[in-house]
Amino acid sequence: MRLLLTLLATAVLQAAGRPNMILFLADDLGYGDLGCQGHPVIKSPSLDAFARQGVRLTQCYSASAVCSPSRSALLTGRTPHRNGVYTWIAEGAEVHLRTREITLPRLLKEAGYNTCHSGKWHLNGLFNNPAQPQPGDHGYEWWMATQNNAAPTHENPVNFVRNGTPAGPMQGYSAPLVVGEAITWLKEKRDPAKPFFLAVWTHEPHYPIKSDPAFKALYPDLADDVQREHHANVTQMDHAFGQLMKALDQQGLAEQTFVFFTSDNGPEGDGEKSPGRGSTGGLRGRKRDLHEGGIRVPGIARWPGKITPGTTCDIPVIGSDAFPTLLGIAGVSVPADRVLDGVDVMPLLTGKAAEVKRPQPLFWRLHMAPNAKIAMREGDWKILANAELTEFELYNLKSDALETTDLKDRESRRFHEMKGRLIEHNTAIDAEGPDWWKRLSPNGGKPRGADAPKKKAKAGKSA
Repeated sequence: MRLLLTLLATAVLQAAGRPNMILFLADDLGYGDLGCQGHPVIKSPSLDAFARQGVRLTQCYSASAVCSPSRSALLTGRTPHRNGVYTWIAEGAEVHLRTREITLPRLLKEAGYNTCHSGKWHLNGLFNNPAQPQPGDHGYEWWMATQNNAAPTHENPVNFVRNGTPAGPMQGYSAPLVVGEAITWLKEKRDPAKPFFLAVWTHEPHYPIKSDPAFKALYPDLADDVQREHHANVTQMDHAFGQLMKALDQQGLAEQTFVFFTSDNGPEGDGEKSPGRGSTGGLRGRKRDLHEGGIRVPGIARWPGKITPGTTCDIPVIGSDAFPTLLGIAGVSVPADRVLDGVDVMPLLTGKAAEVKRPQPLFWRLHMAPNAKIAMREGDWKILANAELTEFELYNLKSDALETTDLKDRESRRFHEMKGRLIEHNTAIDAEGPDWWKRLSPNGGKPRGADAPKKKAKAGKSA
């Protein structure tokens, strides 16, 4: 009976033009970490099939090179230093996504959507503590989350909280558990008479990882167990994604649901010896670096009947675009009382436009040693600066996507013009956002000097 009601309700919603939406976010997944992105070894059949059903974004960017800032931009449409989440958030830190920021789930809930978050949160330091806003305070009616990583690893995590109540020890692996919660919500908890917004944010393949032996068994030829664990971890996430897509089909929801898949930043480690064997697809830099390998990530969107299957989009898009794009799909107006850094990119995804007008440039800023940098992209050109704005680099990404040749001397006029705009834009953002970044550590948002040197030693594993 419930399935019949669901099918009838979704038919009504489709006629009313109010689609469902899913925002699926992987953690530390590199630009080259999927088969459809060119990886020669990693098995990602679910996402490879998903890419054939929709559009693959070849120049998709996260809004930061670490996790918390990227997540804040997805939900607010505002670049991280503007919305205040300027760094990854350590447990107990002061930094958090403030309720003065208007979030995507909040606006969708007010517009009549059911809203659910399942998976990693990482948008406050005081998790499940009324002293800071929690997922429910930002518009999620149902949520199951962790502050940061699944603990102690992806296997049998003990630190999930469901709607404010600790969930206790769980049996299984993180991505399947997170997707399982989302599927249960789809089948049993939501109101089938309403459209829904579902955020599914997995921990995979963020370290410390643990992969189901069934997925490790898919890589018998890999002698390096660290590499095998990583690749299996990506496949574990991919399989969970496939289970969610299967559930949409079973519930008769796929045709009315816009699904966007992406990652929060580039891959961890050096890619060769240290933990973190993700691939940038050859791009320069990795997580915590504003060169392309730290911020260019997979991006795939599917919306049957709207997005042409098997297509690609080569125009740059960024995480902050999710906010106005999903609101546009839902027919909800964006806030007019604040600066938005993202734009509605649906015309790009549907192939109806070759470009979109951006009132604000593509911009990144991250003050984390040793790669504290600021970056801005205009067209094919990208300028990078150190945190003090005293050293600069300039690249043409159309001819040099690997950022091998600094053109600031050869393109002197362009460089000085972009340098001026970068400094002006950065100053405007500073004037709007909170000053946490001035007072607190860039490595986790705790008071400067807190827990040092212990915190310094752990910083690389916690972002």
